[in-house]
Amino acid sequence: MKAVCWMGKSKVETLSVPDPTLLNPHDAIIKVTKTAICGSDLHLYDGFIPTMESGDILGHEFMGIVEEVGKDVANLKRGDRVVVPFTIACGNCAFCKKQVWAACDNTNPNAHLMEAAYGYSGSGLFGYSHMMGGYAGGQAQYVRVPFANVGPLRIESDLPDEKVLFLSDIFPTGYMAGENAQIQPGDTVAVWGCGPVGQFAIASAFMLGAARVIAIDRLPERLEMARSIGAITVDYSEQDVDVLTALKDLTAGTGPDSCIDAVGLEAHSAELQGVYDAVKTTLMMETDRPIVLRQAIQAVRKGGTLSVPGVYGGLLDKVPFGAAFGKGITMKMGQTNMHKYMKPLLERIEQGQIDPSYIISHRITLEQAPEMYKIWRDKKDNVTKIVIDPWA
Repeated sequence: MKAVCWMGKSKVETLSVPDPTLLNPHDAIIKVTKTAICGSDLHLYDGFIPTMESGDILGHEFMGIVEEVGKDVANLKRGDRVVVPFTIACGNCAFCKKQVWAACDNTNPNAHLMEAAYGYSGSGLFGYSHMMGGYAGGQAQYVRVPFANVGPLRIESDLPDEKVLFLSDIFPTGYMAGENAQIQPGDTVAVWGCGPVGQFAIASAFMLGAARVIAIDRLPERLEMARSIGAITVDYSEQDVDVLTALKDLTAGTGPDSCIDAVGLEAHSAELQGVYDAVKTTLMMETDRPIVLRQAIQAVRKGGTLSVPGVYGGLLDKVPFGAAFGKGITMKMGQTNMHKYMKPLLERIEQGQIDPSYIISHRITLEQAPEMYKIWRDKKDNVTKIVIDPWA
């Protein structure tokens, strides 16, 4: 089969690789009908996530048709159409039973690597490094799905793939970001980053009762998309625009009730702190560029909430934790507990409350994926979301 493989920092290739096979009785093999490049895949492309190995198959957003199931898979059969969550959960451990699916105790065979870095391991993830389990990803024609009794969501309607594909990650991730922001009816919410997760965080904030959403980015196509779903926008790249001042002005001096950092570890800034982080990460003296996190802590109102769906990987410098303590803010973050959100969000799509396909800008083949990684990383060609047809 053909698959998109990580071959080193800034190097991705589409290669012929062996087809996956059933390894365990609870596995399923899925014929992938649609997959996508996630913004967090760019962290792998840029070399920010350790323990990748040459030849690893990328991709954690995918859906398809069940091709084969193991003898212990009781809820799926050949021919079923499914969306697969990017987090892998066993369904039986203490964390899964508490619906903290992303903390599953049993799905990361390389848990010792995570425990050395983080103290404890979260769940395994598709296509996202060996410390996250080393599972092959879904930017391929076929993929092995472990714990298939627990993860895949059957699609029993005739909704097209593009309307349901993003249930695999970014729609639930944006929605959980809104939930973590503890939005109350009438609240003002600020969202940094108007990429795919940011767009769904904006849409979800309105679903959860926000009166106003202020969207912050520098790319015109992303800001226009945010305005199209009702957000007020702040272009931080404009001359004389200071994000903290703009947010104070838009909230009568009190600050947003909730702030959502949908950017994560590769934030950009032309200001001094941006240069500082770029130099320190280049010298391996810092792992992440937490510019947005610093701004969000400063911006949120006293007693407000900070939600962080953006991915962070390691050690952060000069985070104003004193401001967070002094204002008594609540901070919530983490990988998405996918299994909690997929079915209710599918119902919202079926009811016509949202059509997630509005974020798609590019539809490509597997062979075009390597070039599109570079184009998206370099913020060219007005990319907002890339969907791959593995059979085109």
